[in-house]
Amino acid sequence: MKHTSIDLFSGAGGLSLGLECAGFESLFAVDTDADAIETYQSVFPDAKVHNGDIRDVDFREWRGIDLIAGGPPCQPFSIGGLRRAWDDHRDMLPEFVRVVREVQPRAFIMENVPGLVSFSSYLATVMAPLSELYRIFGPQVFNAADYGVPQSRRRMIIVGIRDAIAFRFPEGDHTLHVPAGTVLTSEPLGRPNPSKIVFARNPDLRPNPYHGQLFNGGGRPIDLKRPAPTILASAGGNKTHFLDLEDRVPRYHRYLALGGAPYRGELSGARRLTVAESAALQSFPPQVQFAGRTSSQYRQVGNAVPPKVAQAIGNSLMEQVFSQSVRRKRVAA
Repeated sequence: MKHTSIDLFSGAGGLSLGLECAGFESLFAVDTDADAIETYQSVFPDAKVHNGDIRDVDFREWRGIDLIAGGPPCQPFSIGGLRRAWDDHRDMLPEFVRVVREVQPRAFIMENVPGLVSFSSYLATVMAPLSELYRIFGPQVFNAADYGVPQSRRRMIIVGIRDAIAFRFPEGDHTLHVPAGTVLTSEPLGRPNPSKIVFARNPDLRPNPYHGQLFNGGGRPIDLKRPAPTILASAGGNKTHFLDLEDRVPRYHRYLALGGAPYRGELSGARRLTVAESAALQSFPPQVQFAGRTSSQYRQVGNAVPPKVAQAIGNSLMEQVFSQSVRRKRVAA
């Protein structure tokens, strides 16, 4: 029997894809990004979707659903205090809580930036209404690289379970990471990114040649022997990570460390990641086609939950929560 789920602030559907692999059927998704919703609909043609504000959705038809999952956008918290957080329209965490209380699924998954953990007082206050109905587990910070994703990416997860059941988050492998070179080759996958890699006039030199900023823009060189750096939603142009096909970055780093003057011009033998390669580093299956302009496609990829991380959490829920519920029902019968 398939267990059902709905996806709030769904983006392109990375969370739903992973949950589908764990055995959940996605019935509904909502997001304000029209391109992301178009992508989602192409991946889940049988699901209902809503492109617009979550506050305009009547969620009464989804009462009785098994799982609500989502990554609500949170306003950029500042040390200035919590009062402004309540008044900031960009903070959708209270809306996530409202929908969960209204629908009352058997469980929920809330995903967000790890920095939110630092605002524990605000987080506890906003989540308090759910603690009356659910046993809350987390927040737990995950690195996607520990779950088979060829990318270092830290995210925060909170799980709530309506029945009083113990829950353990899936254990990752902190020692055996998948290197970026397993999905990247010298030949570009998909449409090439024409943006050049230009030497920075004032490079930021760090001990590791793949850290710091030796080149203009936010893109970083990728060490194919290790997980890639975090794929950002702002990727596109010179903010896109790149492949150093001729291994020039370590040599240039050594040259600078010895006091060499910064180079001018472009780095030869290098190229930016394509959308398809960025998606592969997020663990998206290759058949997913992202809608919209190239900048929108990069944004959808960078905003997504890696499907493999979602699958690991979904598997844990399925094994520890939903299978136990089924067994209890059979015993009661």
